[in-house]
Amino acid sequence: MKKGRGLAIRGRFVDVRAVAESPAEIAEKSRYLDDGLLLVENGLIQWFGRWQDGKNRVPAHYALHDHHQQQKIIMPGFVDTHVHFPQVEIIGSHGKQLLDWLNKYAFPAEIRYGDGAYAEKMAGFFLDQLLENGTTTALVFCTVHRASVEAIFGAATARYMRLIGGKVLMDRNAPAALLDTAQTGYDQSRELIKQYHNTGRLHYAVTPRFALTSTEEQLELAGQLKKEFPDVYVQTHLSENRAEIEQVHQQFPGCRNYLDVYHQSGLTGRRSIFAHCIHLREDEWQGLKTSGSAIAFCPTSNLFLGSGLFDLERARSEGIEVGMATDVGGGTSLNMLQTLAEAYKVAQLQGQQFSPWEALYRATLGGARALSLDGQIGSFTPGKEADFVVLDPEATPLLAMRNARAESIEEQLFALIILGDDRSISHTYVDGRLVYERDK
Repeated sequence: MKKGRGLAIRGRFVDVRAVAESPAEIAEKSRYLDDGLLLVENGLIQWFGRWQDGKNRVPAHYALHDHHQQQKIIMPGFVDTHVHFPQVEIIGSHGKQLLDWLNKYAFPAEIRYGDGAYAEKMAGFFLDQLLENGTTTALVFCTVHRASVEAIFGAATARYMRLIGGKVLMDRNAPAALLDTAQTGYDQSRELIKQYHNTGRLHYAVTPRFALTSTEEQLELAGQLKKEFPDVYVQTHLSENRAEIEQVHQQFPGCRNYLDVYHQSGLTGRRSIFAHCIHLREDEWQGLKTSGSAIAFCPTSNLFLGSGLFDLERARSEGIEVGMATDVGGGTSLNMLQTLAEAYKVAQLQGQQFSPWEALYRATLGGARALSLDGQIGSFTPGKEADFVVLDPEATPLLAMRNARAESIEEQLFALIILGDDRSISHTYVDGRLVYERDK
């Protein structure tokens, strides 16, 4: 039998299977191995367990990567459920809330992505930044241009990444250079779905930017795509900013609420991910729940753009799937640890709990569940794809000092979340391949 790509990883492992409702449930719903072994062949996890139980299982042709001596922590790769790759170059733009920020910064930046060579350059830069931050799967907004979609899918394929993306649909209330029409948006999206969806590790997302930039006709045709290709994704924005919500109510007077704009067009349901969801009405919470739609929690952009505080406890109580999202460029970092730190503060401001176990769940398996990919990624279950990240709890002098005082793995993880950044990412593996190493 021909030998495949074999890899053995030794280190401290953490994965989280569900949100613990009480401290007593943590051990049941999370897993920590102080000295563990992961065996990977041809990009798939073959075996996972204690080093002592597995060291004699390692085939002779496997390469051994030992992260245990330096006490690094290995986790499933981070999952970013909402990010705009063309906006990475305008991250940290000062002084505007959502609608003004779009007009001043986002739209002018996105115009350049009609140039295929430029889109390819920026797609490669963007994905390399994700990998350097430990993110191995992302749900990505492109621009209105077909070239931007081709660029991001080409770059993801070259890096072996599982990635979901889509061409933005936008036929009003934006610069002329960024407008399509209802029909051209439908036609181009359909062609891209047939070309890329479920090809390798790629998936397509029907992508109306948000209700304000699409006519009813365009949203209806977007829903038609969902009917024709039932397993495609839908990604868009919902209830991010109060001025936005008021304009949606004026623009769609026949709809009961903001969510109903999408629901009437057939755009809610499983594999539909709505970013933000800050100012939801009671019937919108129920609509998300009954339709099986998911939410992308974007704490850094919600704070940076002054949009508001997401009610994670309410989403949790309703049983709505929630994944973490950087939402760059309104978000201020592609690093998931920094994103989780801001999420903790959002919860604190509302008197809500956000334990390090839940934080890491939302950034890994919880994000995978929001994307209906939990059968493929998000934990160290044998048979799943081998996407994982190695974290260094001593990446900075401050982290090293803090972790020297830590009395448990939970305390170490929390310190990494609050004090960590891109320097905390030691290695990133995608498809069982080492694709980023900090010291090199």
